[in-house]
Amino acid sequence: MPFDAAARVVGRAIVLMGLAAPALVALAPTPAAAGARDLVTVTVDRARIARIPDKTQTLVIGQPGIADVTMLKNSGMGVITGKSFGETNLIALDGDGNMLGEWTIRVGAEKADLLVQNGLNRESYICAPNCLPTVELSDSKAVASDRAGAVSAHSIFSAGK
Repeated sequence: MPFDAAARVVGRAIVLMGLAAPALVALAPTPAAAGARDLVTVTVDRARIARIPDKTQTLVIGQPGIADVTMLKNSGMGVITGKSFGETNLIALDGDGNMLGEWTIRVGAEKADLLVQNGLNRESYICAPNCLPTVELSDSKAVASDRAGAVSAHSIFSAGK
């Protein structure tokens, strides 16, 4: 995965920081990769615009729980949305069912963030420019529940209820 990461140990916690990847990808077969699948990376809970091969009539995603794909009508473009961490494949078919291409879709956490691992408990923070708590799929259940409760309480307070 193209994920620039730095790790350091803080007491018993491991801290990881990552950097964001570009948001546009071209789904076009490359001559050098004949027969091999090209890798497309997507960030969980984010969408990417992708150019799709000419004459594509159908896009098939192998595991819709990991990523979703939507073909934009008459534009030669599609939207790939990361739904969960993992890897799946994407296949483009023409109107006769012939395969025009196949790609590996890898969904990960590539945005600027700080991950704190303390034993079995993981906490996520968004650091742009200051570190603030957020919730990611791989956070511990207790941390995610506490933060979701804080967001809910804030929403109720903000609405004046």
